[in-house]
Amino acid sequence: MSSCCPPRAVARRRTQATEKRSSFFISSSKKQQKEEEEEDYEDTKCEECGSGELGSELLLCDQCDRGFHLFCLRPILPCVPIGSWFCPCCSTNPHKTISRFPLVQTKIIDFFRIQRSTPTTQNVCQDIRKKRRRASSLATSKKRRRLLAFSPTEDPARRLEQMASLATALTATRAQFSNDLTYISGMAPKSANNPAHEKDGMQVLSREDTESLNLCKTMMKRGECPPLMVVFDPVEGFTVEADKLIKDLTIITEYVGDVDYLQRRENDDGDSIMTLISAANPSKSLVICPDKRSNIARFINGINNHTQEGRKKQNLKCVRYNVDGEARVLLVANRDISKGERLYYDYNAYENEYPTEHFV
Repeated sequence: MSSCCPPRAVARRRTQATEKRSSFFISSSKKQQKEEEEEDYEDTKCEECGSGELGSELLLCDQCDRGFHLFCLRPILPCVPIGSWFCPCCSTNPHKTISRFPLVQTKIIDFFRIQRSTPTTQNVCQDIRKKRRRASSLATSKKRRRLLAFSPTEDPARRLEQMASLATALTATRAQFSNDLTYISGMAPKSANNPAHEKDGMQVLSREDTESLNLCKTMMKRGECPPLMVVFDPVEGFTVEADKLIKDLTIITEYVGDVDYLQRRENDDGDSIMTLISAANPSKSLVICPDKRSNIARFINGINNHTQEGRKKQNLKCVRYNVDGEARVLLVANRDISKGERLYYDYNAYENEYPTEHFV
């Protein structure tokens, strides 16, 4: 994830435009205003726990001015939002009444833009699977372990339920489904996504692993999704569970969204921004922004890497690869994952700037 804004002081409330004055008067006025605000908020307490401690993590509603600790909110907020924020009572947050996506095949096909399978695409997938089986049997002496394509649930009805759960989460967060990186006019162009800009170099995805990734993409286009369910947890918000056994080194999904320059997003209010390229020249660093277009990766939660218990939950790793000359981010199982187990990875795999100390 990209760097997240540091928590700001409790004296955070709506501001109004002021008339132009002399610089001295403005300076004195600002100082007086700051002192008045500090006095005004000295007695602010969290509405949930009743404590006024940890003022830097006490957030004020922009409508009723009541205070809430970031970690007392449900779901927890990772950091103070940059824009306006409204408490649960004042908010029109869609999470309050989550509307389930219709479990109707035609609606799900339209939502995910699923392509009708043809004999050609089916034969291609079968050829890839056969080729991988032959390769694995002939190269057992090689130590390098290859990535596996996910194994979809065989029951078509269950797959519809899985996809409906993702459609529910995307709809609730007002996002469109996308399973690829998107390049939007006014943001970073596709030509900017050059792995050569990575300051410490980027590992190249092997030909065999690229085949596995492409197979995952092809299956998803046919409506054969990874065996995952998106559920809503009152503490964690939307989160993802395995719906069948997932083997170690299985490709879960690619992290996708709109690609933009980091410098344009440093003050972004989103909490799901992912590093794509960390360049030696900061002007060339790129991030993935999944707030408008995304897939299931957006709803996979992070571990609390400040506690041993939190670190034990990690069952995925987040890896950046050079795939055919384009930087891509994959979420891959780093051990066998049991059915019903929730998926977690370390948001601070590359930087230690994402605030996870209050994650469950």
